[in-house]
Amino acid sequence: MSDLTLEDLIEEFQEVDDKMERLEMVFELSEEVNFLDVEHWNDSTRVRGCQSEAHVIVTIEQEKIIFKAGADSKLVQGLMGILTIALRDITPTQALELTPEFASDMGVLNSLSPSRSNGFRNMFDKVMMEIEQKM
Repeated sequence: MSDLTLEDLIEEFQEVDDKMERLEMVFELSEEVNFLDVEHWNDSTRVRGCQSEAHVIVTIEQEKIIFKAGADSKLVQGLMGILTIALRDITPTQALELTPEFASDMGVLNSLSPSRSNGFRNMFDKVMMEIEQKM
C-alpha cells in the first residue's frame, strides 16, 4: 500500500490531461483497496446503483475508519482505491466533511461514463452513511 494522501492524488490526476491515461491511473489504484472477500458480499454490503457488482464494509475502531471493498470490475475497484486513499488516516468526523467533489477536482468523474460516475457517487454516499451510523 502506498502512503499517498488525497491531496497528492488530486495533484497527480490534475497533471494528466489525457482521459485514457487518467483511466489507466484509476486501474492502478485498485491495488490500494483493502479487499473484501467475495464470500462477504451480500445484500447489505452491495452498492446500489452501481453498474458492476460492488460491495463495501465500513467499521470504526479507535477513531480509525476500516474500509473494505470489492467489485467485479477493475475500474470500480480503482474507484474504491480512490475512496480508500481519501479515508486513510482521517477520523470519522473528518470523513463526514468530505464531499464527492474531490473526484471532480481530480478530473476522474468526467473521464467516466455517466453511469460509472453515478456509481461512484452512490458508493461514496453509502460509505458516508455507514460512517455516520457507526459513530
